[in-house]
Amino acid sequence: MSTLRTATEQTAGAHVCRFCTLPLGQPRDAERTGRCWLVQLYCPSCGWSGEAMLDQGQMDDLDEAVDDGFALLAAALAQVTRANMQEYVERFTAALAADAVLPEDF
Repeated sequence: MSTLRTATEQTAGAHVCRFCTLPLGQPRDAERTGRCWLVQLYCPSCGWSGEAMLDQGQMDDLDEAVDDGFALLAAALAQVTRANMQEYVERFTAALAADAVLPEDF
């Protein structure tokens, strides 16, 4: 399902999937061709893949979108980690209060 994007499609941003329209498009490979970049794109949500010919400004925008997406994922991971740790601390505190923690547990 590989397609070369048209100039109209490029205005939506290379990170926007052409199939499911989610902003999850990721570059798999990029090759410099003169003043432009031929970029292989992939959407992890729907499996779409395609190519885009991007100028340097569009490539910079794609790079920024990927960085922003990574930052969102890292923040979500940190939030989930904190929530899991909070739950663990609450269970451990309750076990200590109930005298349910024994030396052989360590």
